[in-house]
Amino acid sequence: MSSVDGMDTAWLDTFLALPGEDGEVFCGVIDVRRDGEVLFQSACGLASPRWGVPNTLDLRFDVASISKLFTSVAVLQLVAAGRLDLDASIHEYVALTDTAIDRSVTLRHLLTHTSGIADIAEEDEGENYAEVFRVVPCHTIMTPTDFLPLFASKSPHFAPGSGSRYCNAGYIVAGMAVETASGHSFREYVELEVLARAGMTRSGYFDKRFAIPDLAEGFDPTDDGRLEQNLYAYPPQGAPDGGAFCTAGDLHAFFAALRERRLLPANLTDDFLTPQVAATDGGRVSRGFGLEFNDLGYYKDGESEGASGIFSHLSVWNADIVILSNTMDGTWPLLGEFVRRARDARGDDIRSR
Repeated sequence: MSSVDGMDTAWLDTFLALPGEDGEVFCGVIDVRRDGEVLFQSACGLASPRWGVPNTLDLRFDVASISKLFTSVAVLQLVAAGRLDLDASIHEYVALTDTAIDRSVTLRHLLTHTSGIADIAEEDEGENYAEVFRVVPCHTIMTPTDFLPLFASKSPHFAPGSGSRYCNAGYIVAGMAVETASGHSFREYVELEVLARAGMTRSGYFDKRFAIPDLAEGFDPTDDGRLEQNLYAYPPQGAPDGGAFCTAGDLHAFFAALRERRLLPANLTDDFLTPQVAATDGGRVSRGFGLEFNDLGYYKDGESEGASGIFSHLSVWNADIVILSNTMDGTWPLLGEFVRRARDARGDDIRSR
């Protein structure tokens, strides 16, 4: 199918076959839908460069920070049940005595990146997670509480609610609140109450130390031309801030369940799909409870060593796009072409981009 109601997909096959500026072709999957109808699907490259196994549409990819959406839904479910309060002190739910996390920090702050608390790695200051986990072996970090020593004693960046700064650690703390309120481990709760309820039958927080079938292996090129697997770049099992494994189809199922109000009551569904924090510092992106919003629609992306991806709803076509790659940079050239074409379809002046 090359064009549906003004959305051209004929360019995709050619684009996917062409090497990018780095000389690499796309490695991963793409799945474009409107109202559940498939407009385009493709799988490219290798799920395991070591063994030559190809990527397929049924393969499960590390979706990195897209996983934050599941954490937000879990929190909001427990808010709806009266077990959590978005505006109560996070100290009411998580043992944070003797940490640098202020008592005025709330779940609302944590989910909207307005808490001001320090992060595990301060990426905008040049730190990266691979370095953190060389100092603290990643295999020792298995629960949300295990992350706490990596950031809880660091000084905050600003007073809660007075600024906006993306923070993975905020979602770790929110996940700890889910455990307190639900009586389950974070992963148990999310797999049962979020993923299963959404019909995400192939997704989960799989432990990469074991022989789990159909997981794409993450690799990135090194300076000397070799491919390095991401085994030591992040803990072996996903956490509240990232690391769930999903198929592209399951991410579509998640948003279908969300929009149909099968995961949250109507008022909280509306809140989830509405910006909560306006763009700051002249930025063009507003933040919600995990989702981000711009003039083209809404989206959530994620990136870590050996993984990148995005769910994006582009309003100009009323279409949902899922791109997942088992490389750190794989998603972005393809996404950039979608954005360019969406702006062209809307007739944007190039000077406003």
